[in-house]
Amino acid sequence: MEYRHTQFGHVIFIGLSFTMMAVFIIPIALGFFPPALFVALVFLAISVALFYSLNVEISHNVLVCSFGIGLIRKQIPLSDIQEVRAVKNPWIAGWGIRWMPGQYWLWNVSGLRAVELLMKNGTRFRIGTDEPEILVHAIQANKLSAT
Repeated sequence: MEYRHTQFGHVIFIGLSFTMMAVFIIPIALGFFPPALFVALVFLAISVALFYSLNVEISHNVLVCSFGIGLIRKQIPLSDIQEVRAVKNPWIAGWGIRWMPGQYWLWNVSGLRAVELLMKNGTRFRIGTDEPEILVHAIQANKLSAT
């Protein structure tokens, strides 16, 4: 059973896009384009490309998570996963890539729902998703079919 899902980060995309527009409008009002604003605009554009979505895919007994255009990605062999469960992240965990000290790594693009993987080495990894139950089922089904 293959699984593929993309969650779009509406708040991230819209927030960064409006910020880019504001950074672009300021030079028009000033009548010149300061180099610092150009650097800020490039930084924001790269951020949008890297973090506008979170893609989760299961294929060939490997779970792959990637942000945006796919430069930032993580591959997890299903055989390394000991347990999987749907969880709710605290609001303070935020979006993007986060280390919650002493607890888990979180990759999230929107919302509070996630799937937590307990790895065989004892570490925890959370994947933000708007369909946690479906992802849990897909991971469990693929682990069963692999054995």
